[in-house]
Amino acid sequence: TMKGARLRVINEALRPARRTSDWLKVIGDLRQAHPETDPFRAGLAGLSRITARNEDEAASVAAVLLRQALEIPGKTAALITPDQTLGRRVAAKLARWGIVADASIGDSLAGSRCGALAALIARAALDPQDPVILLTLAKHPDARLGLAPDAFAAGREMLERRGLRGPRPVGFDALDARLREKARPPEAALEVAARLRGLMETLRAVFVDDRAGIDAVARAVAQAMESLATDQAGDWGAVWRDGDGEAVSRLLAGLMAEGPGLEPVTPLGFGELLAALLAAETVRGLDATHPRLRILGAIEARMVRADLVILGGLEEGVWPRGAPLDPFLSRPMRTALGLPSPERRIGLQAHDFAQAACGPEVVLLHSERREGAPSVKSRWLWRLETLARGADVELPGRPEALDWSKALDAPDDYRPVGRPQPCPPVEDRPKGLYVTRVETLTRDPYAVWARDILNLRALERPDAPVEATGRGTAIHTAFERFVLNHPGELPPDAAEIFQGLYLAALTEAGVPREALAREGALAREAAVWVMEMEARRRAGGVALHVEQVGHRTLMVDGEAFKLSAKTDRIEVTADGRAHVLDYKTGAAPTAKMVKAGFAPQLTLTAAILAGGGFDGIGRKAPGELVYVQVTGRRPAGKEIVSVEADKSADAAAAAEQGLIDLIRLYRDPARPYLSRVAPQYVYEGGDYHHLARVFEWSTGAETSGE
Repeated sequence: TMKGARLRVINEALRPARRTSDWLKVIGDLRQAHPETDPFRAGLAGLSRITARNEDEAASVAAVLLRQALEIPGKTAALITPDQTLGRRVAAKLARWGIVADASIGDSLAGSRCGALAALIARAALDPQDPVILLTLAKHPDARLGLAPDAFAAGREMLERRGLRGPRPVGFDALDARLREKARPPEAALEVAARLRGLMETLRAVFVDDRAGIDAVARAVAQAMESLATDQAGDWGAVWRDGDGEAVSRLLAGLMAEGPGLEPVTPLGFGELLAALLAAETVRGLDATHPRLRILGAIEARMVRADLVILGGLEEGVWPRGAPLDPFLSRPMRTALGLPSPERRIGLQAHDFAQAACGPEVVLLHSERREGAPSVKSRWLWRLETLARGADVELPGRPEALDWSKALDAPDDYRPVGRPQPCPPVEDRPKGLYVTRVETLTRDPYAVWARDILNLRALERPDAPVEATGRGTAIHTAFERFVLNHPGELPPDAAEIFQGLYLAALTEAGVPREALAREGALAREAAVWVMEMEARRRAGGVALHVEQVGHRTLMVDGEAFKLSAKTDRIEVTADGRAHVLDYKTGAAPTAKMVKAGFAPQLTLTAAILAGGGFDGIGRKAPGELVYVQVTGRRPAGKEIVSVEADKSADAAAAAEQGLIDLIRLYRDPARPYLSRVAPQYVYEGGDYHHLARVFEWSTGAETSGE
């Protein structure tokens, strides 16, 4: 029979290695014993092999084949794999057709609604002021905090946008102050923040000297979950609903009961303990499952039969798993004690594979890569392929299944999106820009379209790092305050004063305390260099102007365009020249970028200055255009003269004419705002690169003809 032939082929393929040297003789003997039919062709009938590129493609292929099987009335199908991740991937793929498979693997309790909430609150005990944790708690589907739904939703949105995004507020008092300053209106957000604060303080109060009993912490976590889920009517029972709520409830109750006999824990220790316990538990879904479709582990599959069987995870280390390492008993010790060898489990897995591979229709599914690294085919798949080649029989593939899986999300006529070419009406295009935005228009016009025309603003990340941006803000603030306080002769302790101003500005910018220790050493070096620069540049007497805003109106084809600039510093010398300085804590534009017109900030500022656009300064001949780079390292700073004093007037005139040409170019209704017209001068990770789908059209340029 076909089943007997399949069993014989599988048995031959799984022979011990020392008994495979006579495979060719076995093949000949079997064919002589069954001349009426080829036992190998009969044994491999109904058996096919699919090699996917990665885990996602393997899951798509399995889902498509399972879905196809359901088109035949009465046909049953099963995916058998010891890889739980693959099983969950396939279950997620089947959800696109509204199909819920009967999965024996279940779902990890750590990823469930209630389990994730418990783990999150346990983490909050370690850092109650973490904006990411607070925001995640507020946006949990069970969160109510005892407020009316509309009031809670409005307060949560305002708390997120005005309070928890951006640099971390130092404490809940700072969060309240930020909300009062920025939130409109602040009342609902303040109420949500106050209730989150009370929940966190109650949770943290359990720990005395950073330690507490496991039972007390488990009780506090359960109470915090109930407080978070309490609705306007005072009911908190919804947090324990469904199977995951019941499982988490049992787990926390067990910790409460057994906790008194265990050592006290720190917040970090309890968080790790609860995370490990949640990850070890699985919970079965309560949704109605399809009666003809199953996703099974290798052991559960022993009692199940199906018309179509897909064997997934056929990679070494997955199926079979390697022999376990015993840290306590070596192989000789196991032998002396009469214990089985570690390889015995591989034999049991081989038995599971052989039993599952003897179905009427079997698909062997292998993935070439796992977790981004190349994988090795399962030894059983290698043996089957080798045996088939020796018998001059081909183990068939299923190329149509691969094509179907690819066509799900990439049909035959799929082409990568082209470079976006938005063409807004001329009347909607900017009638004025700051010099920094002109720089963006030169490099990446699409960003100007997104920000200055569509008025899209990037949201800051919660708990955004402030080291880079904070240093830039602080150096500008320190220079401004120092010049305003000491516009003339430098005091004897000028370096110490500047250092104090810089560190105070870093604190105001939200730089964390641990980073200030490093910045203190850099600030000393930077302050000494800055004072040397100040003494040198102030020699002979100069009038200093900081944080000045200037404007210049350009007439282009009879229409006005307002050019604006905010300068860091302008130095007016006795001979009437005005040097323009810009502070940098990062890399400054190169002379090549300035000459090519991709960094026109200082040259356009000089054009505004030459036209008398700065009130209080008047019309001045531009002098040096200088980038002052302050790092605190070695060297602590650098003066980069972008344009010499005798060339700045010509550079300013050229930049102004280049801007007029650029304005005229974008007055053309057919001129689009392209993305990344000068990619070598565009900063990576721009705010609008994802909106422009840069990765898709830039990598697909070879096929799209660009």
